[in-house]
Amino acid sequence: MKISILTATYNRSKLLKRLYNSIVKNLTNKVEIEWLIMDDGSSDDTQKMVEEFIQDNKFDIQYYSQENSGKMVAINKLIPYSTGDLIIECDSDDYFKENAFNIINKSYHLIDEKTYALCYLKYDQNQCNLGNLFKEKETTMFDLYFKQGEDGEKALVYNAKIRKQYSYELENNEKFITEARMHHKMDLKYKIKCFNEPIMICEYQTEGYTNNINETFKKYPYGYYKYFKEMFDMNCKGIYFNKRMYLIKHYILFSSLTNVKFKEALKNVKWTFNKILFTILYIPGIIATKIKFK
Repeated sequence: MKISILTATYNRSKLLKRLYNSIVKNLTNKVEIEWLIMDDGSSDDTQKMVEEFIQDNKFDIQYYSQENSGKMVAINKLIPYSTGDLIIECDSDDYFKENAFNIINKSYHLIDEKTYALCYLKYDQNQCNLGNLFKEKETTMFDLYFKQGEDGEKALVYNAKIRKQYSYELENNEKFITEARMHHKMDLKYKIKCFNEPIMICEYQTEGYTNNINETFKKYPYGYYKYFKEMFDMNCKGIYFNKRMYLIKHYILFSSLTNVKFKEALKNVKWTFNKILFTILYIPGIIATKIKFK
């Protein structure tokens, strides 16, 4: 079994050292590793740091660079270079728990032609689960978050054969879109298999997308608008009411930020109950958006 680890990085050379060390600690004869790094226009010593990793000759590392275009473009470019049976997209501020690759190796035989990813827990640096334990052994990412009550982050290990059929779709030359947009398209044909074991540690950075979500929304509204528009194509039967409200409110938010008018936005809303909620919440949502993002 071979794992391709894909990392997009921007001015985080110090954090790359931690990720590198976590990979080295996980090396095992049972698992072959390649690490593909896309430098997204860094101005620090990222290239020098990666060259030192390569000189260590512990495992296969490939370094690429691009003008600053964002994480999603970087990962899209790395995907064709990956040669592993499995693909893990690991941010530069994440790193692997000890024994992570052995945990993945134990589950590898459960992948079939209908499985697009193995899904594991992700912990913070205090060893706390970033979310809930899985309720189902097999599900979709949409059902996991909208019908099973998940809110936190998970670690996905993709079936490379399926992952290579998809890419991150960006709109209007934006640099970011939520990974969920791609996941929900995968959900229409495939499933994920879930394991209540942690394989990854996450440390949110102050300048990262997660800690600056409102600024992210403001900078990249067109991709988010398309994402929430596409979510009405999913089977909304059985989703939690608070998740339905989340969907409607954010669709109104990005309709406002992209200047989509009421009638046009309403046409995209499917299911009668969703249309009723959208109509009720539209004016309060527009007012709230203008106040929050003025």
